[in-house]
This record gives sequence, C-alpha cells and structure tokens, in this order.
Amino acid sequence: MSNETLETVGLGMCFEDLPVGRKFRTIGRTIQDADICNFINVIHMTEVLFTDMEFLRHESDIKGRLAPGSLVYCFAEGLLAQATMQKTGYAFLGMELDIKNPAFAGDTLHVECEVIEARVSKSRPGRGLVRTRNRVLKQDGTELLVYTPLRMIKCRAAR
Repeated sequence: MSNETLETVGLGMCFEDLPVGRKFRTIGRTIQDADICNFINVIHMTEVLFTDMEFLRHESDIKGRLAPGSLVYCFAEGLLAQATMQKTGYAFLGMELDIKNPAFAGDTLHVECEVIEARVSKSRPGRGLVRTRNRVLKQDGTELLVYTPLRMIKCRAAR
C-alpha cells in the first residue's frame, strides 16, 4: 500500500480544533531518578539541590530526590507535543511560567490544557495564534507549574 492511501495517525491539532474555552488533558508520565540524572547532566545543572543527596537530607528544607522545574516543564511540553503539535505546530512565540510546587522522583505528572486565546494571524496566511493555560499536576492533584505559551499553529485550510 502506498503512503497516499493510508491515514496518518498521531498528527497534531489544527487552529480550527482549538477554539477559546477548549480543555483537554494529556496522558501521565512518571519522573524517574534516571530522568533527573540525565537531565541535570545534559544541561550541566550542578546545583546541590539536584546533585547532593546528603545536602538534601541534612541541610535543605526540601527532602527527597528533587526534579528541576525546568525538567517538569520539558516533560509537559513533550506530553503536549506528542498529542497536539505533530506537523501543525509551527512556532513557539513566548510564555509566562510560574512554578508552584516541587516535583520529585516517583511523581507522575500530566498537563491540563485550556485554550485562552485563538486568532487568525494577520501577517502569516494559513496560520493561527493560540495561547493556552497549561497546568501541570501530579498524581495527588498538586499543581506543579502553570505556563501560558503562545504558538503559531497551522490552519486546516492551509493544506
């Protein structure tokens, strides 16, 4: 069978699929100790909160294998990308980010997404601008972070 006769699954949402007020939730993702180690090593985040378990046990107000807020944000973006932006997300234009609570190895997080702004681009035909409020929560409902990205999204009519 040729690729032209098969439906492609896993494609992202188009602008028309994201009206203001639309809400959805991603699947979950558990943060593993190895995820934290790999992340801090890749970006060379040598902060003792993430590299020194003795410091955490005896001197820090935070106890446990702490995950950087930037890791939580990256996991959230990964969960959203796989479900909403494949071949339709064209640009990340900016955001505000607020870290609410710490995350630890063993926490399972998911993203609750609400479209709070959606408009057709005046300068880029076939594109829309969509802002969402993304709440990242862990398994017990604790809010870990909130961010509001503005993205350029493909319009269905642009095909």
